[in-house]
Amino acid sequence: MLSPEEQLKALKRVAVEIIEEEELLKKLKEERPLRVKAGFDPTAPDLHLGHVVLLEKLRQFQSLGHEVYFVIGDFTAMIGDPTGRSETRPPLSREQVLENAKTYEHQVFKVLDPQRTNIVFNSTWLSTLGTEGIIRLTAQYTVARMLERDDFFKRFKEGTPIYIHEFIYPLLQGYDSVFLKADVELGGTDQKFNLLVGRDLQRAYGQEPQVCITLPLLVGLDGVRKMSKSYGNYIGITEEPGQMFGKIMSISDELMWEYYLLLTDYTQEEIERFKREMHPMQAKKQLAHYIVARFHSKEEADRALEFFERTFSHREFPDEAPEIKVPVGFKRKAYEFLFELGIESSKNSARRVIEGGGLRIEGVKVEDPNQEVVVDKPLRVQVGKKRFYKIVPL
Repeated sequence: MLSPEEQLKALKRVAVEIIEEEELLKKLKEERPLRVKAGFDPTAPDLHLGHVVLLEKLRQFQSLGHEVYFVIGDFTAMIGDPTGRSETRPPLSREQVLENAKTYEHQVFKVLDPQRTNIVFNSTWLSTLGTEGIIRLTAQYTVARMLERDDFFKRFKEGTPIYIHEFIYPLLQGYDSVFLKADVELGGTDQKFNLLVGRDLQRAYGQEPQVCITLPLLVGLDGVRKMSKSYGNYIGITEEPGQMFGKIMSISDELMWEYYLLLTDYTQEEIERFKREMHPMQAKKQLAHYIVARFHSKEEADRALEFFERTFSHREFPDEAPEIKVPVGFKRKAYEFLFELGIESSKNSARRVIEGGGLRIEGVKVEDPNQEVVVDKPLRVQVGKKRFYKIVPL
């Protein structure tokens, strides 16, 4: 059993900020299982690797003997988290939320220990607050405090509408912490404001405030924005092994090391050694094999690796494929990409090709015509079964 100081050192790995570190050490010294909370709004079906960054930290708390509360925000998802949004989220129906929540409830145990995980739905307590309870809750915070939040302040300055229910969202998330008497709450760096609201509300309700731990946001396949299903730049944890392997192989060499740090158990020293001693392609294959084995099996990972090597490493992609040169950083939606590069004669035919499963970039099938394609390195593009192109940035 690790000492409180050793636990704190371990928990600091990849954490961006701990508010406050001294408070966490004090709680760890109480020698009781801490109640550690993280919330996930089921706004889309399936968990992806971006979620895994938080889940890994929850798993680490479990391995240290603490109790995890995986909060499915079935109530808050119907409002929509305004974090990082330049406009109001479209509302989701109760039916949509519950359908998405089913996949979360099933998939979370691909990472977490079922024996130390409490899956709870925040509608259990939020739907019973009633009008009086909501009024009492909103009385704990001022509009001025809400406008300290960057995205709200920016929208206010630009004259973009902010609706009252968006102000209520962080209060409801904070009330989750009050109801659960959370000792610790985890969230991405973009969730810092919401996590701090939880601390404030716990004080207002006479509780000891939770410690807030923020974690990095995993960058998606586009190499620019955080991984999100709404951006189409994600890798789902239940995706078919070959698809998952291919998507990981499509990320940039630079981004690969962030994935190593945030998604594997390799130490910083081991990762630095890989950087020094391994060719980037070999390191990326190792990463892809690790992740596929983690969420499927070693046998599936072996098959995905063999398929990738047969298809790409062994030159089944023809050397004589024509080159198309574009400016470095060239970025278009997938259907525009095919049209503007002259691969398809019209935008409509480009859409049909993609919707029919006929476009692969670096071996990864592109399923959404609106998915952004960024050319920041040479790309191998296959259209249908017989058309191959090398896209070369200048």
